[in-house]
Amino acid sequence: MHNLNLVYIVLFFLLGAAPAADVTATLNIGGLRAACKGCDRLFANRPGTCRYEIANDAETTAWGVDLVCDRSRVPLEPVPPRTAFTVSLEATPKRRGRWSPGSCRLESLYPLGTLRVEKRLSSRCRALVYPEPKGRPLESFLRRIRSHTGTENDFGGLEAYTGAQAPSRIHWPSVAKGEPMAKRFEREEEVRSLHFDFESAGTDDEARLSQLTLWVLECERRDLPFTLRLPGRTMESRKEGVDAILAALATY
Repeated sequence: MHNLNLVYIVLFFLLGAAPAADVTATLNIGGLRAACKGCDRLFANRPGTCRYEIANDAETTAWGVDLVCDRSRVPLEPVPPRTAFTVSLEATPKRRGRWSPGSCRLESLYPLGTLRVEKRLSSRCRALVYPEPKGRPLESFLRRIRSHTGTENDFGGLEAYTGAQAPSRIHWPSVAKGEPMAKRFEREEEVRSLHFDFESAGTDDEARLSQLTLWVLECERRDLPFTLRLPGRTMESRKEGVDAILAALATY
């Protein structure tokens, strides 16, 4: 290949363009700013999102820029001058507790693709990661404390059998037809709070925290009041709020 004139022409072209490309690449990314604007609720081993604001203070458009944090990468559209917008970056924390996604940066290969320019974020994103929600569904807990869910009084028809209903609810004629259904009853709901106890929620601390997190989220979704008894403290959902209770589980 050393006798091929085309190779020499390309080589000299790249060497001649490199200084100009260096300046262009630096100016392209130099006017950009990026800052973390917070994260949605993050749970251990579950994908979540963090939001970053991207701003271009320069008078020129920024081209070919990526936002990179750890192994996550988001290609940005060309950033016009004097504009700002928000992008979401996926994050999957591995453990509960205080968390940061690590080193985040803006990165660009513009204009030739042979020179990579990076600009690190001035501040890091920090968030609280809650325990991974997993364990027995809330319905199984409610079946054990039937008094909290009222008394069945009126037959309300049939509903799809999900496996969570009690065996006494199964509508056997529909099972015989190959379409299992469950009997549904109207209930008189009692205005009482559910009581969750840390010690009886699992076999070890991490299992207990995961189980309680699942129940807390299901109670929030169904708007059920509850009380959570942790070692040394008791928390009420109507008083402290769900976010404070999740934070207590995350930092236990």
